[in-house]
Amino acid sequence: MVKSADSKIQPVDLILYKSRGEKIVCLTAYDFRTAQIVDSAGIDLILVGDSLANVFAGCNNTYEIGMTEMVYHTKVVSRGIKKALLVADMPFLSFQVSVEEALKNASELLKAGAKAIKLEGATELTLKIVEKLTEIGIPVVGHLGYTPQSAGVLGIGKVQGRTQSSAQDIFEQARSLEMAGAIALVLELIPQELASQITQSLRIPTIGIGAGLGCDGQILVIDDMLGKTDLNLKFVKKYLDLEKEMRRALLAYASDVRSERFPEENNSF
Repeated sequence: MVKSADSKIQPVDLILYKSRGEKIVCLTAYDFRTAQIVDSAGIDLILVGDSLANVFAGCNNTYEIGMTEMVYHTKVVSRGIKKALLVADMPFLSFQVSVEEALKNASELLKAGAKAIKLEGATELTLKIVEKLTEIGIPVVGHLGYTPQSAGVLGIGKVQGRTQSSAQDIFEQARSLEMAGAIALVLELIPQELASQITQSLRIPTIGIGAGLGCDGQILVIDDMLGKTDLNLKFVKKYLDLEKEMRRALLAYASDVRSERFPEENNSF
């Protein structure tokens, strides 16, 4: 189905897309200009992910950034968006401590321009947080399967839900998040059969990343799908080799400067 060219996507629209059988297209963005380009391409949902720790800030894990970084990047990304739904990640220890701390930090992200927040897991505390945020009008996107903030426990990049018991746990967590009020659910690195079962059982949409075709939408880290990183991940399709193209352009520029082919007459005043 075709979306209206002048309407801004709202959190409630995600459930409408699912009811229509319309796939939800999602990408990350961390800066103003990238957000502008992604938004102009008709992407439905833009996530300011805590993955910015890795691909933007050069950190080894997502633990190394906090609310200061997330609020800043949410602000600059929001300035580049006219239509897409902007979702911001709740970083490590911004919600795992208490409901009160989660409320304070979620409100900061909304003030920075986010229209919804995303948080990982489905612990008893997390479910209480989802309920409370929903109660006061802050839309929440859940995240199950491989959750990067728990990489120290789960293992880096390991597929989750391979055993019957772990698959059942994820399935039940998904139902619990929906009941708590989540508007959508990211499913990361889980078997596609499990992701399809979860998707079919929920009223809210699922957004897959390494979870197969059966999800209601898909998300990738933009640096990965554009080939800006040197990671070779099975679940990523590279649509461009941006690293190669950037290096080619930089070598050409350096050569032109050194050989005095740049600046040319039309580059001068």
